[in-house]
Amino acid sequence: MTQTTQQVIAAADLPERGQPLAGGTFVTRYWLNGEERALVLLDNELNGEWGKYGAKIAGADSYSDGEANTRAMAEAGSEIAIKALGLGAHIPSCLEGQLLMAAKADGLVTLRDDRFHWLSTQSSAHGAYLMDFEHGWLSLYAKSTERLVRPVRSLPIQ
Repeated sequence: MTQTTQQVIAAADLPERGQPLAGGTFVTRYWLNGEERALVLLDNELNGEWGKYGAKIAGADSYSDGEANTRAMAEAGSEIAIKALGLGAHIPSCLEGQLLMAAKADGLVTLRDDRFHWLSTQSSAHGAYLMDFEHGWLSLYAKSTERLVRPVRSLPIQ
């Protein structure tokens, strides 16, 4: 069951970076598909496989649009994607992962740095991107490996 979450935010209502917003922590403003958006990191931590090793998922290879990637993953049966969407959130894309790392480096959010975190961007039928939040490493790994996910929300700014 999908939770009801805030869908948009007025620019005048945005808090300072690192402050509460839409059930999480406001990370930053950014542009996605020609629209300014607010990135929000949730406190929830999910764990699981990205998806089936050897299965290329159409629509899950955007470097910037984590929500589109996560929806494609869920349609293909990814349990962590289904869980993220159930929270009214999505798995960060490569771009969104980099924005999270910048917020961590600025001391605005806390992210575990003892394990790699899945991102929603796939690289091939066999691998997807993951991120180390200790040093900011972006890497690839086999989709069938269990990793952490910190879901995010991306709200259009009006």
